[in-house]
Amino acid sequence: SALPMLSHPGHGGLHVTRSRTVPAWDATILPPSTRLLLKRQELVEVEKALQGQREELWRRMERVAQRRQQLDQREEQLQDLLLKYEAFLKASAARRAQVLQRADVGQGARATHLHQELRGLLHRRERLARRLRSLRCFREYLEAVLAHGGQFQDIPAMLARFRALAAARAALAQEAEAGRERLAQGWAQLRRYQEMASSELLHTHTELAQLRTRLEATRREVLQGESRWAHVQGVATQKTLLLGQIKLAVLNLFQLATAWLKVPTDVALEDTEAQLDTVLLCMQDLAAICAKL
Repeated sequence: SALPMLSHPGHGGLHVTRSRTVPAWDATILPPSTRLLLKRQELVEVEKALQGQREELWRRMERVAQRRQQLDQREEQLQDLLLKYEAFLKASAARRAQVLQRADVGQGARATHLHQELRGLLHRRERLARRLRSLRCFREYLEAVLAHGGQFQDIPAMLARFRALAAARAALAQEAEAGRERLAQGWAQLRRYQEMASSELLHTHTELAQLRTRLEATRREVLQGESRWAHVQGVATQKTLLLGQIKLAVLNLFQLATAWLKVPTDVALEDTEAQLDTVLLCMQDLAAICAKL
């Protein structure tokens, strides 16, 4: 019959193959010692195959453990990076809020100051205009006196005063226009600050979404690695159970043979090969006794 051998584990897990074929014999013809020898050879080959399987399995388990450790380290790094990035986002948002608040406060204060200055200038212009209207009657009176009297004692001074008032009015109007321009520039600068802050916030949200996507992908990889690790552990448990059953069968055979023949036993329970040797010797003795009968 063909002897079963456990093949090298592949992608499909551990499985049993046929390694070597011995001639088929009738169990009733073979002597017990030969049958025991064949069984022992089968057990030795199975033990060797299982040892190779165990070594390969442990190597795979070590590689899986290393991969899992790498995935854990990578997840921890991503977690630290995410925490640092969230802290950076919070700090950046706080700084941006402070900048916007200062800009709002500064622009609001400047706009208020410019509005107050503009109202003051307009009030002053209105006051000067009222004063000019109130003095118009005196000019008309002086012009009438000049036309009748032909004298020019105070007319140059009056004209100089009028020119000064007109120049002051023009200067006030120019200053009011400059104030309006500064106010418009302040509002435009504030709008630029707000647009820049909105663009930076949108970019930050995009980066945060990308980091979260990477974190989810890493978590999926960790789950897949854990699933493979559980499968490997299950296969190792099955093979270990099979090896234990084989050793238990050998031990039972050893105990039956030694108890029936009353042979002293000084073999350790875990020494399967020595137990097989003892059973073989017992069977050889029985075969010799049967041959003498």
